Amino acid sequence: MNNIGNDPLPPGMKARRYLRAQHAGVLSTLSARLDGHPFGSILPFVLDHAAKPVILVSRLAEHTRNIAADARVSLLAHDRIDDVQAGARVTLVGEARVLETAELAAAQARYLVFFPDAARLLALGDFTFFCIVPKTLRYIAGFGDIRWIAAADYAPPPPNEIGVAEADIVAHMNADHADNLKDFCRHFLGTTPETASMIGIDCDGFDLRAVGTLARIDFDTPVTNAAEARAALVAMARTARGERP
Repeated sequence: MNNIGNDPLPPGMKARRYLRAQHAGVLSTLSARLDGHPFGSILPFVLDHAAKPVILVSRLAEHTRNIAADARVSLLAHDRIDDVQAGARVTLVGEARVLETAELAAAQARYLVFFPDAARLLALGDFTFFCIVPKTLRYIAGFGDIRWIAAADYAPPPPNEIGVAEADIVAHMNADHADNLKDFCRHFLGTTPETASMIGIDCDGFDLRAVGTLARIDFDTPVTNAAEARAALVAMARTARGERP
């Protein structure tokens, strides 16, 4: 479900799906200390519903000081394999900005679901959520599959209303369809966990935590609201059980 190589999906969608399945990368900023030389930092991230990477940074960190001087950044995520140049990778180029008040609560809640240990960092009081607004992306799916992608082609399809229903869908799936979640793991991921819980859902797919491990399953086509998400999940449950559509 997560292969971004030779498939018919538009490159922007493939790049977006790839980044949704990644949760750590290299943030490159322009060094204020070193006259604008590139400065790399490893940090976790999660995409919001607009597919913007959300990061949590300390005001004491070097990259935070760099962003304050120049908001231009890039974020590189890549396959964790021995031959990294043979794997897929995406570099998202954009500008970092502090999350606005209207965005903060939802972004913070989503981030903490993926990284619950970050709650202790927030308790320290000097950590702030930023997002990276995409300008362009460099997408490499493998040898010979390399291209630049405009931010407009990377963006989720409108009206993209799934975010307002995310919490309700996740709660419903975990309370009433726990067996379906295990079926999804077995059929789509080839694993057989004793327990599986949904932790997030977006236009492109959903995220699971199975025996402490994060896993990602994509929809065949994007969904834009709760009704479309429900239809996609019902169809996937039937497929996982071996039923005909």
